[in-house]
Amino acid sequence: MNTSFFGELLTTISERGRSLLERRREPPSQTRSETLVDLCDSLLSGRGEASGTALAREILQRYEELKTGPRIAFFEALLERFGPDRARLEAAIAAWAVAQTDATSHELHLAAEPRRQELFRRLNLAPHGTASLVKMREHLLAAMARRPDLDPIDADFRHLFASWFNRGFLVLRRIDWSTPAAVLEKIIRYEAVHQIRDWSDLHARVDPPDRRCYAFFHPALVDEPLIFVEVALTREIPGAIGPILAAEREPIDPERATTAVFYSISNCQRGLASISFGSFLIKQVVSEITRDFPRLTTFVTLSPAPNFGAWLKRERANPESQSFSEADRVALARLDEDGWWESKPTLDELREPMMRAGATFYMNARDRKGRPADSVARFHLGNGARLERVNWPADLSERGRAQSFGLMVNYLYDLGDIEQNHEAYAETRVVIAANPVRKLARPSKALVATGKADKGKDKDGAAPGKGKDKGRAETPALAAPASKAIAAPAPVVGDGADAAAGGAEAGKADLGKTGGVGGEPATRDAGTAAPAKADAAKADAAKAEIGKSVSGRAAAETQTAR
Repeated sequence: MNTSFFGELLTTISERGRSLLERRREPPSQTRSETLVDLCDSLLSGRGEASGTALAREILQRYEELKTGPRIAFFEALLERFGPDRARLEAAIAAWAVAQTDATSHELHLAAEPRRQELFRRLNLAPHGTASLVKMREHLLAAMARRPDLDPIDADFRHLFASWFNRGFLVLRRIDWSTPAAVLEKIIRYEAVHQIRDWSDLHARVDPPDRRCYAFFHPALVDEPLIFVEVALTREIPGAIGPILAAEREPIDPERATTAVFYSISNCQRGLASISFGSFLIKQVVSEITRDFPRLTTFVTLSPAPNFGAWLKRERANPESQSFSEADRVALARLDEDGWWESKPTLDELREPMMRAGATFYMNARDRKGRPADSVARFHLGNGARLERVNWPADLSERGRAQSFGLMVNYLYDLGDIEQNHEAYAETRVVIAANPVRKLARPSKALVATGKADKGKDKDGAAPGKGKDKGRAETPALAAPASKAIAAPAPVVGDGADAAAGGAEAGKADLGKTGGVGGEPATRDAGTAAPAKADAAKADAAKAEIGKSVSGRAAAETQTAR
């Protein structure tokens, strides 16, 4: 789709409509008294497409000028004045009671729809209307922290956005060093799980042959990524983030890789909270990379545990908690010592108690709705993945210690079992996990089940290596990270893994950051995540400079592309 042409066409229609509006309106003195809500009423009552597009543009421009107080007043007006037409709804209900026909059913459906939905549809006709409405919903979500009564408006946004941003409209694009600098700059801004420090860091994530990055885009939001995933191609399932993010590492031949590791997923638009793209993204990326590298047989994540740290503190503070043995409770007290992460003997002493605590958390801990307590787990289990392994110490960065005392986990996407696992979780909220993880956990009445590929037992309790597991890397649940990860903390992670992932879960996850539906992918903090107009010239210059210092080939290609 030529989005530039379409945008210019809307702008032309809008300008012509604006001139029509000026001729039809009352004298300027009365125009100045016209409120934003009055304009919305006029938009709903109008019929002309040109004048309607112009009016929609003016409404959105006026809305953008509002400060917080007037903005909330506008939302209140939407709530009070733009709900269903009650008279029409009552008449439709009466007609349906008399004759339950297709016609009366259709009229009842139309009458029950809030007028806000049609208002949003017409506002969407304005140039850049979709982007403006996404930003409007971002403002609404912020206001709802103190005004939950505004939720009916958000319900209308969710209803419309679910259609406007369904999978059929999304475009998957690979992000690499030849991607326009304006887009690359947004990847740096939006990364919410493992902070991208500078252009050199970005280059290390998108340019090496064993690294991939993919993003979903929408035709109405040109060059604005909706969500992106970073992938490492490896020969084994990783147990720590440090080696993956290491600046000085030797890339492997991707043709020899057997494992694709999804180590970061970031939602980019707060206004699209609870509109889940993560599951579609993972499945399409798997399809994409297996076409390029058919030897890949294992698809896993290396995910943070955003809710584990708080749980561990609560359980340790509760003397009646049955989450640990007495010996483990004593050992876990070492976490209270200053600099515990810098002492190898302390790490060795903590390792197995932390692994058992982590497994117990994932298998037994539930939220108030009876779901797994970890938001990232809800996302991946809901997608049909299996909790494959608990890793410690996996992230000893400041962020990793604060969030989960260094714990991370792997979720395995076994392509043959995804549908069955998804159905099991959807029906019972059962935690599907590998045998070793289940055996590490303390006994509990919480629901626990085995994934299809996990049936049977090995002598050591490891996941079976036959049948559908054939060709998949055999990995013990007690994963020992590389010595480098123990000797030195992993790079500092970004400040957004617990920020609103774009939804009901408000971004408490990495992949999932399922961020709205059960732990969606992470979203950067509002202060840093808001899309900014990229300074393309500066970004190009920085990109070219990195290309010169890191890769002469990349630099040459970049200059040619520009």
